[in-house]
Amino acid sequence: MPAQHPERLLDEALNALASAGDWRSVLDELPAPIYTTDAEGAVTYWNRACVDLAGRVPQLGEDRWCVTWRIYTTEGEFLPHDECPMAETIRERREVRGKVAIALRPDGSRVAFRPYPSPLFDPDGKFTGAINLLVDVSDEQAEALNVEAERCRRLADATFNREVSDILGTMAEGYERTAGELARQREA
Repeated sequence: MPAQHPERLLDEALNALASAGDWRSVLDELPAPIYTTDAEGAVTYWNRACVDLAGRVPQLGEDRWCVTWRIYTTEGEFLPHDECPMAETIRERREVRGKVAIALRPDGSRVAFRPYPSPLFDPDGKFTGAINLLVDVSDEQAEALNVEAERCRRLADATFNREVSDILGTMAEGYERTAGELARQREA
């Protein structure tokens, strides 16, 4: 899915939900991972593209907040599902934008994604849940990691402190390794 069109696709999904018609068939056909939750964050619907991105079939009645197996920040820190952007949207009943996360799939592969969680309200204004569209940004993240690796290498070359130089070199290797993983998984 082209990364420049997520808001248009999200609008299409929201219009389908508002029509009270066969919204599932519309969401099933969207070329982007999209899912819904109830007001407590329980996942209630997902399309096939979610399964492809997450590398797993979500578990109805068990999964909360997100369809992914595990989530990490772009800095590599574990992100509990109840702290992810979708959970933030449900708690605060507002759209959350501008975030990127890394999904760990059960097979060990990773995919970087940008979520577009939005709250859902019934015609009377009562909060009923949320919808989330996920955009694969693995290529973008791999490029950013390579830039960080190069920055670390320049700093390592510019310092006279061997210990600091070694730390920066190790950081660069980590950035390059993760960038390589994202690129390889994108090609697979």
